[in-house]
Amino acid sequence: MSDDDRALDRVLALELVRVTERAAVAASRLTGRGDEAAADQAAVDAMRRELNALDIDGTVVIGEGERDEAPMLYIGEKVGTGKGPAVDIALDPLEGTTITAKAMPNALAVIALAEAGSLLHAPDVYMDKIAIGSGYEDGVVDLDRSAAENIASLAEAKGVPVSEITACILDRPRHGETIAAVRECGAAVNLIGDGDIAGVINTTNPDETGVDIYMGVGGAPEGVLAAAALRCIGGQMQGRLVTSSAEQKERARRMGIEDFDRKFSMHEMASGDVIFAATGVTDGSILEGVKTRGKKMYTDTVVMRSSTGTTRWIKAEHTKLSKFY
Repeated sequence: MSDDDRALDRVLALELVRVTERAAVAASRLTGRGDEAAADQAAVDAMRRELNALDIDGTVVIGEGERDEAPMLYIGEKVGTGKGPAVDIALDPLEGTTITAKAMPNALAVIALAEAGSLLHAPDVYMDKIAIGSGYEDGVVDLDRSAAENIASLAEAKGVPVSEITACILDRPRHGETIAAVRECGAAVNLIGDGDIAGVINTTNPDETGVDIYMGVGGAPEGVLAAAALRCIGGQMQGRLVTSSAEQKERARRMGIEDFDRKFSMHEMASGDVIFAATGVTDGSILEGVKTRGKKMYTDTVVMRSSTGTTRWIKAEHTKLSKFY
């Protein structure tokens, strides 16, 4: 890699901060208003506008829908000026639409950027996921094991009793058996209403978050974004698409996926040089939400890069609020 390439990467990392900041600010104006669609659309519009100002030849490979859902940032959409490097983009302009509408914690504006061909092209379907932080040998957890087996294996690897393990799981009826199994084996459960990207990232800092393992079925787009974050900060993750209809299988086939039982590793979901950025919309376990005080606005962002292992926490003060709208 030349010095010019490295400089370009550094510039892109900082540019992505602006992209997520603007999306977060736009969504935050609708916090607590009860309108999920309006909050999501505001974030989408802001993120699209900022992406199209970047000197990249970008393709959205993980988005909020597919080509027939043009108002969203759809899978296959081209973004950027077309004058820069070819890159894959995974994004969720508002991770936690319900969270934002109800003014609850952990809503984020999220994006990942990688070299073209580096991010898994997956349809907007469900994905079964399991993730832990860094510092463990490969294979400590596995999607093909039961919840109890994974909890016991992680406890052994961590050198603690099962009672000191906490699993983060989305609070959904489909997870009833998993939740019961985790509790039955003696571990604790941290139920979250939404925001499984934050749930996965929380496994990387269990001393602060209290979360040791993430498990359960959530969105495939969020799965790829979470894998991109773990590539930057360390951890293990597996994902398997959950395709419950012929139409969903056909959509997956159009993206090159033929084996619907395949377990994707973190490196298969996000390879190459990855840059990940997220800005808080509402206060959460990772980031503070957007704050407006008088004529100033405050944002809290994390930006990471896999090739350098660098994580930057950026607390920004903005005085020209009109530029955000």
